[in-house]
Amino acid sequence: MTFTTRAIAAQNTSDDLAAITIERRDLLEHDVRIDIEFAGICHSDIHSVKGDWGPMHFPLVPGHEIVGHVAEIGAGVTTHKVGDLVGVGVIIKSCGECEKCLNNLENYCDKGALLTFGDADPDLPGHITQGGYSQSIVITEKFVLRVPANLDPAAVAPLLCAGITTFSPLRHWKVGPGMTVGVAGIGGLGHLAVKFAHAMGAHVVALTTSESKAAVALKLGADEVLITKDAEAMKASRDRFDVILSTLPGDHDMNPYIKLLAFEGTYVVVGAINDMTHPLALPLLLGRRKSIAGSNIGGMKETQEMLDFAGEHGITADIELINADQVNDAYKRVVANDVQFRFVIDTATIPAA
Repeated sequence: MTFTTRAIAAQNTSDDLAAITIERRDLLEHDVRIDIEFAGICHSDIHSVKGDWGPMHFPLVPGHEIVGHVAEIGAGVTTHKVGDLVGVGVIIKSCGECEKCLNNLENYCDKGALLTFGDADPDLPGHITQGGYSQSIVITEKFVLRVPANLDPAAVAPLLCAGITTFSPLRHWKVGPGMTVGVAGIGGLGHLAVKFAHAMGAHVVALTTSESKAAVALKLGADEVLITKDAEAMKASRDRFDVILSTLPGDHDMNPYIKLLAFEGTYVVVGAINDMTHPLALPLLLGRRKSIAGSNIGGMKETQEMLDFAGEHGITADIELINADQVNDAYKRVVANDVQFRFVIDTATIPAA
């Protein structure tokens, strides 16, 4: 059995997103039905809709930064109750049996985690998973997260992707007091990386080409700002960073950043997901045992830890709350880098199809 809900969907890779009615499955024993209130717009939503990462099934409802209240629970649910403020992120199921899943790393599931939107839906045959630009969703309880009550729920939404994407590598590389951490790129991901690294006690340096972002970065919690197009400043900062978290969104020359790393420092890529084409000067790595690494969102346990940490430290995203009829304009502005720093949709404004 299914029920219907309002949503905003892409019908193809070129037309504007528009209102649609979609089906959701009725609850299974361990399911939670959530009345969605806020849905963040992630740049990956746009890439997916535009077909940048391969063919997609349409109509497609994007959105994997979801916050709302529990409206109904299945008979076997023990972790949530009706009325709870909760969130849903990038993945909504994994095999639960592989080594990664058994170690709370569902995001690296050997069989591939099920994405919140755009994947074949095993619980609704013949359908694909449809995301958070909608008013209701049904999710297995394990993949539903508790949202701290002291945080603005709209501004929490981007934490479900951008937040965990930056928090996880900072935790993995044990960022804390006594460490110097660089954040390359001060945008949707980077502004949260600055906030988290600062709260973890590190000395945080914002790395940006834009002098206009210097004051913003300092306000976010950066201790310093390094303008990366300033050759003298870059030279003076060589060999000082324990970790650089790169949120740069595309193909870029890593060599100038590798030079900034201290002995055994690590350059962690979380922003660029396509091939790098710039040659890498290997002596920069070999001479001082430096590393280049990558990281991809986080498992459910770590994502809950991120939300709890955000609650303890009052961390949320800097957002612009929009109505449903502003989504297409928001997409254009994201592509033009014209937002500080994330758009979030008020899903109550989604009209009937």
